[in-house]
Formats: sequence, structure tokens, C-alpha cells
Amino acid sequence: MVTVKFKRLPGNEDISLPKYHTEGSAAFDLHAAVKDPVVLKPGEHRVIPIGFAMEFERGLVAQISSRSGLAAKKAIGVVNSPGLVDSDYRGEVGVILVNHGKEDFLIERNDRIAQMCIKSYHYAQIEEVSEVSATERGSGGYGSTGR
Repeated sequence: MVTVKFKRLPGNEDISLPKYHTEGSAAFDLHAAVKDPVVLKPGEHRVIPIGFAMEFERGLVAQISSRSGLAAKKAIGVVNSPGLVDSDYRGEVGVILVNHGKEDFLIERNDRIAQMCIKSYHYAQIEEVSEVSATERGSGGYGSTGR
């Protein structure tokens, strides 16, 4: 178990603290900290604040992704899914939402807008080389392995 610290930013005392909704949830929900309702028009994207800054240890990353219900029912997604929050970032976390649907989407204060998962990662040593090893696939990409 790891600890993620959330600092509620001023004026957001009413915004729900992120939480897991079931015992088996891999991600917790993030809530909109918009001052006034926001209408996200079809094709439009916007950064939606969550009202918190956060802290967690190096070696972890927070990944923000779409809520499956919003994606399936309203075609609302996270533009850079997954969005990443690095362990050394201390500003307000925002979610870049996009409306892929055909209708306006209303975002109201404290709406659940995205989900966040905490994952570990390996910090890589970067090394420049003159050659990379050969494989059967080689440089074939973008559909080269078939359907």
C-alpha cells in the first residue's frame, strides 16, 4: 500500500476527496472543481480543475483516464489518456476533457469527471548506441503484424 496525499486548495472545501468506490477498484474518481457550470461543446476540449494538489513518492506516477460510463454513454474522454502527474508536481491537478459526442456536455461542480490510478515505474538509464538488436519483426510497424 502506498500513500497519496491530497491538499485541498482554497475555495474547494465542498469538493469530494478522491476515493475508491469499490474494494476492487483500481482507480479512484476525480471531481470537477469548476466555479460555474461548464458546457463542453462537441469537438471541444478544456482543462477542468479538481481542486487539489497532491504528493506521492518518487517511483510512482498518477495516471488520469476516462471514466468508462462517460465514454460509453456520452463520448467524453481524457484527451491525453492517460494523462500523467509526476511525483515532483505540486500544482493543482487538472483533467483535459474532450467531447467526442454530438451533443453539448454539461460539467457541474463536484461531478465525477475522470479516474486516477497510481502506478509504479522504472526510472530508465538513457544510453545512445550505434545499433539496436535485430528481431523477426524488424522495423515493421503500424499494422505490419496483421489484423
